Amino acid sequence: MKARLWLGILALALSASVGCQRGGLSPGEGRIEVPGGRIWYRIVGSGTKTPLLVLHGGPGMSSAYLSPLAALADERPVIFYDQLGAGRSDRPTDSTLWTVDRFVQEIPRIRQALGLREVHLYGHSWGTILAVEYLLTQPQGVRSVILSSPAISIPMWIRDSDTLRATMPDSIQGAIDRHERDGTTQDPEYQAGMMAYYARYLARRTPWSADIDSTFAQMNPRIYGLMQGPSEFTITGTLKNYDRTAELGKIHTPTLFVCGEYDEARPPTVARYSSLVPGSRLEIIPNAGHLTMQDEPQRHAAVVRTFLHEVESR
Repeated sequence: MKARLWLGILALALSASVGCQRGGLSPGEGRIEVPGGRIWYRIVGSGTKTPLLVLHGGPGMSSAYLSPLAALADERPVIFYDQLGAGRSDRPTDSTLWTVDRFVQEIPRIRQALGLREVHLYGHSWGTILAVEYLLTQPQGVRSVILSSPAISIPMWIRDSDTLRATMPDSIQGAIDRHERDGTTQDPEYQAGMMAYYARYLARRTPWSADIDSTFAQMNPRIYGLMQGPSEFTITGTLKNYDRTAELGKIHTPTLFVCGEYDEARPPTVARYSSLVPGSRLEIIPNAGHLTMQDEPQRHAAVVRTFLHEVESR
């Protein structure tokens, strides 16, 4: 009788523990302390499947443009957050905070604060750098990772950018080259050339959504300029030499690579990344640029959903 009693108490305790974790993932917003300040997060959905934690691009951008991923919240909590320094998170002015390592430290803080013992990771663009760096620390409980439009090698990104720039009209190429040489990248002519490039390779669906507008309105150009540079296609910041291709073979978490047909992260480059991660898959979204979830939201969500189902059925 005593053994049965203790087993019953243990079962109730375990049930309560799970209930508390799920209860802590009720839809809503909040703030979490991380090194350097507080970050804003939002939970969408409260399904019973493993939560999806979303790492946005940038650096210095916000998570607003990733809102189409909320389509997955009918089955699981989807957790968005704005990295420190941009969006709705705190904006400290200490430039020593803007390092890859410090941004990676936000991930375990979020998991701890929200009780995410098991989680799927979704990283987009700069967010794939954070996802890869975090996986290389060999964390427990990461069931899978989606590396969307990855930027795992910035030297390769630069070569791809040069290839894509060469497809632009000569007048635009000349204006971009001239203003970069003269250090006048804030000139309207440069900005117009940049937007023409973005219309082909960043987000192809027009007009741009309110999510994209919000992302640019909420960005921190100081972080973007320090770590990235003046534009998506010219990298002069601290990330210029970043390259983790040699470490990709150490990732044994189920991995899905996703990119757009017209992505800044060009499909041949993403295919190379995928070939280096054991057992990974690659999906190319037709008609989409870098913001695949904005250009083709239904197709993109279906690809991610199918992958998550496959992982969870194993």
